[in-house]
Amino acid sequence: MSPQTFLRRCWYCALYVVKLGAKRRGAREKTPEIDTARLILRLAEGYAHVYFARLETCNNQRTNLIARRPHNAPPQRDTGPRINEKIRNAEIRLIGADGENVGVVSPSRAMVMADEAGLDLVEISPNANPPVCKIMDFGKFKYETQKRESEARKKQKIIEIKEVKFRPNTDTNDYEVKMRNVFKFLENGDKVKVTLRFRGREMAHLNLGRELLERVAEDTKEHGRVENFPKMEGRQMVMLIGQLPSKG
Repeated sequence: MSPQTFLRRCWYCALYVVKLGAKRRGAREKTPEIDTARLILRLAEGYAHVYFARLETCNNQRTNLIARRPHNAPPQRDTGPRINEKIRNAEIRLIGADGENVGVVSPSRAMVMADEAGLDLVEISPNANPPVCKIMDFGKFKYETQKRESEARKKQKIIEIKEVKFRPNTDTNDYEVKMRNVFKFLENGDKVKVTLRFRGREMAHLNLGRELLERVAEDTKEHGRVENFPKMEGRQMVMLIGQLPSKG
């Protein structure tokens, strides 16, 4: 909005005040509304000059837009190896596209050789002195790296801790059922947390619970080994059984 448009609208507003006052009084003589309208015009003119002068100053100070990242977006970081122009060392040890050792050259010379071969210059050993770089197809290298990591994650075994609960007065049949679960968990490569909970006056017979856990440890010695021996945690006694160490 220009200063002229702003003042024109203020003038219309003041004129409306005058007409409204005259209509209410039913006369066209001088009324207090005229003084009010003059005051509105004076104030509007003063505010308009100050406002538009500041606006013009701000526009002169900033003419270029500043690109800002979203408030919650994390800063972008290059986690992969440095390639091409990002390699700024004075010297590098270069390996050619066919695997031959070219020797110590400057990054600019290596970039020329990579351009001639239509490939990229990739830093494969940044901690060496000087860093080791190789001429290769970076897109193919990145794809093969991600594929190897994906296959390694598929082969990785996640060990879980399964819990089997006993009672101090567990009968024979119930004991055998629970032990079958213990054997199954150990065969699947998981650890087993054997929990023995005491209720009421059973706390006075902790030796019965310890004897039961020792029996469990004895029955599982061919399938696993005790990693944490029986210990009290509140009103329950806990023992952890893990896999046997691999032979060879």
